[in-house]
Amino acid sequence: MHARLALLDTVEAGTAEGELLRLVLQQAVSELRGLGGAVHLCGPMGVLRLVSATGLPAASVREWEIIGNESTQAPALAVRRDSAVWELAAAGAQATAPWPGAGLAAVPLSHGRGPVGALTIVTGAEGKPGKEQWDFLEAAAAWAQRRMADAPPLTRLDHGGPSADRLRQALDASRVGTWEWDLRTDELIWDDAAMSVYGTRPEEFVPRTQSWMKVVHPDDLPWTLAAVEKAIHERGVFEAEYRVRRRGGGYGWTRARGRVLVDDNGEPCRMVGTAWDSHETREARDALSRALRHMSDGFLSVGDDWRIAFVNLKAEGILGSTEEELYGRVLWTLPAVRQIAGMEARCREAAAAASPTGFDVRMPGTGKCYHLRVVPVPDGVTLYLTDVTDTRRHDAERRARERAAAERAARTAELTAALATATTSRDVVSAVARRVLPPFAASGLMVQVVDGDRVRNVGAVGYTSDYLDWVEGRPKDVRNPVWDAISTGEPLFVSTAEEFAARYPDLADHPDRSGKQAWVFVPLTASGRCFGACVLSFDQPRRLTDEERTLLTTISALLAHALERARLYDAEHTRSQELQRALLPRRLPDLSACTAAARYLPAGQGMDVGGDWYDVIPLSAGRVALVVGDVMGHGLSEAATMGRLRTAVHTLAALELPPDEIMAHLNDIVADLGEDSYATCLYALYDSTSGTCSLVRAGHPPPAVVHPDGTVHFPDVAADPPLGAAEPPFQTTDVVVAPESLLVLYSDGLVESSEREIDQGMADLARLLRASYDKDLQQLCDDIVAGICPRTADDDIALLVARVHALAAVRMASWPLPADPRAAGQARRHVREQLGAWGLEDLSETTELLASELVGNVVRHASGPMRLRLLCEADLVCEVFDGSLTMPRIRHASETDEGGRGLQLVATLSQRWGTRYTAAGKCIWTAQALSAAPVSILDGFDMDAIGPL
Repeated sequence: MHARLALLDTVEAGTAEGELLRLVLQQAVSELRGLGGAVHLCGPMGVLRLVSATGLPAASVREWEIIGNESTQAPALAVRRDSAVWELAAAGAQATAPWPGAGLAAVPLSHGRGPVGALTIVTGAEGKPGKEQWDFLEAAAAWAQRRMADAPPLTRLDHGGPSADRLRQALDASRVGTWEWDLRTDELIWDDAAMSVYGTRPEEFVPRTQSWMKVVHPDDLPWTLAAVEKAIHERGVFEAEYRVRRRGGGYGWTRARGRVLVDDNGEPCRMVGTAWDSHETREARDALSRALRHMSDGFLSVGDDWRIAFVNLKAEGILGSTEEELYGRVLWTLPAVRQIAGMEARCREAAAAASPTGFDVRMPGTGKCYHLRVVPVPDGVTLYLTDVTDTRRHDAERRARERAAAERAARTAELTAALATATTSRDVVSAVARRVLPPFAASGLMVQVVDGDRVRNVGAVGYTSDYLDWVEGRPKDVRNPVWDAISTGEPLFVSTAEEFAARYPDLADHPDRSGKQAWVFVPLTASGRCFGACVLSFDQPRRLTDEERTLLTTISALLAHALERARLYDAEHTRSQELQRALLPRRLPDLSACTAAARYLPAGQGMDVGGDWYDVIPLSAGRVALVVGDVMGHGLSEAATMGRLRTAVHTLAALELPPDEIMAHLNDIVADLGEDSYATCLYALYDSTSGTCSLVRAGHPPPAVVHPDGTVHFPDVAADPPLGAAEPPFQTTDVVVAPESLLVLYSDGLVESSEREIDQGMADLARLLRASYDKDLQQLCDDIVAGICPRTADDDIALLVARVHALAAVRMASWPLPADPRAAGQARRHVREQLGAWGLEDLSETTELLASELVGNVVRHASGPMRLRLLCEADLVCEVFDGSLTMPRIRHASETDEGGRGLQLVATLSQRWGTRYTAAGKCIWTAQALSAAPVSILDGFDMDAIGPL
């Protein structure tokens, strides 16, 4: 308490009364933890007038503006008793304050001659103040009275003395009069200021209501009396503005405000109030009203209950009603307002927040758009309606143009990026169709290029095949819009089918054939040469804007350069494909040792030929070589290397060299190409007579073996470095393969990519092989490609699948032979007996001669154990094995030579012959077709008498 009083003592001398009362009131409310408070000062006739309030709503404070001296309310009781007053405000008709249920603590503001006012605090849950709080209120009131005596005059009211004189001077200056009317006796009391306001001299005044009615304008008297009757009936507040007669003649506007006072029984007994001259204010308001009435924007003023108090002409037109129909109506009941979704909620929200807001509304019926500005004011809300229909339309059109321009720019950038990655002509047409047709609402795109004196289609979207066949190959001498655009180098725009028929009467059926109604023909020019045209078409008549035409011209330039580059690629790609087909086997041989199928997939988009290859090479004695290789890189150089290696493999395999020696020779070939040349290779030699597969791999993934029961495993084949980086000798791994097993050879592109590790790829391959073992090999290859190959491969993919077959034991026969001249006769006997058992007697004589010659050569020129073997497969094969490494060769003997003709005879009698190394020496073999042997040269020979030749 002492701290608050000490704080008040710091207020500077000369502070205005209003500021003093506000400060003491705030401190008192805080000390008592009240809800709010008020200060009343005494006026003429003991009427208390409100001069300061804090913490209380404006509507409730209005009830306390004037309190009669006979009132039972706390401020009046404190003044009459000149002592502190505590009461609980009653509810209902007997309410003694505008806050029913609240507590009221009032203390008088006094000086030596009696109270001059009252300080009242509205308390809440705290209840009646304690002794210390009462002491503070009284001390604060005393402080206020002391300081008011020294303050500049403002609103202090008193019955006499200096303070009362200053009050009257202030009231006279502001022309605010006070009046009191006894409702029972009809006695009317005016102070001097009221006399002046109502234009009446004191000597002329009669203290009856007739004095007031006499000065009120006749037109205003009826409704003013009605307002008085309403206030008395409702025991409420009377407030009105009306015209009164002036002393100098004429009428002026006056405002009056009063409050009805009741007796102990609640019956109206008196009315007290004030009156003041409002003529100048009213004239200003009238001028403002006229300005508002005719302003270009719609304007409405509504009260706290949302009833319309003012509406101007523009608002009447917007709402579709006259002023008489709108005035006094609740805003939300108007049909036009009810149809505006969300308007009521947003207006109420702005009023509740006491914050201006604005939003657009569209009026029903007219479709006009208005910007509604909602501005809360002390007694209600004002609404401003500005017609923004054209503005919003222009804004929408501008935004639409900006969006369209931005979208076109984005699509142009997107198209540029897409064309930069397009490789083929078809890719270019597809990229343009996806990014040009939608923004222009077009339905067809066709690109034609000049080919000699005709045009041919490169690609099209949105046309039937019949129509494309119809326009394909149009000659230059036939007048049509495509040739016109190409010959002139200028775009051609045809907006309707009628316009097309008028321009090209010979092609009048063109719209019906194409199903289109509007066209754009833009030439395609690159490097200063026009080489074709792009045709954009529409299902409906369409007239393009200048901006659209400019954009299409820009797009045609992008298309032309991309298409020219794509055409060069197409030509190069065609040559690459032809080269690739020439380098790979045209078809795989049909062998008794195995059945094979293969697939080759170029990397990525296939722009360059790759270095991957595969091959199946038939060898002697039921053997076959399966090869898969991969030259690092892409391009013609790599393809040439692949071709050299594939040719070398064929040559080396035909020489019957072992797999490790073949790989060593390939390594030398790659090493001679330079330090940057590398290749991988897997060479598998399968022998159908033994079921053995000899494997050598240089930097290549291992093969997969699928057994007849469906199990899959990858043999642990020794891995040597890639060709070009390896150091011979290469390691050979022999694997026994069951008949009807699958040997799967592949390049690393099948199982390894940027998105998949090689281990995962091999696991995926094994899974597919297990599931597809029983399928046809062609279907198996398709399943592997579809199931494991990435959509866009990083590397070429070569796949070779072979189902191996074993040569039946009954189709093989083998005998050891002595290393002396008797061997030839034994060999002939074995051959004769075995061919008789096989039913090949027709081949017996020829085969006996071949076997005798081969054995004789071994007896004469070789050494070691000797063995004879016959194989009956696709051909009849006769083999002689010995322990020597000396290879026979054909010599050209002269007429006088006694020897040297044996191998010439072998070459003549057999279809093929050759030699190969074995683990213990060598083998010389011959092959004959399973048909009648050429025996004409044997006529007259006694085969039993024939010895070594």
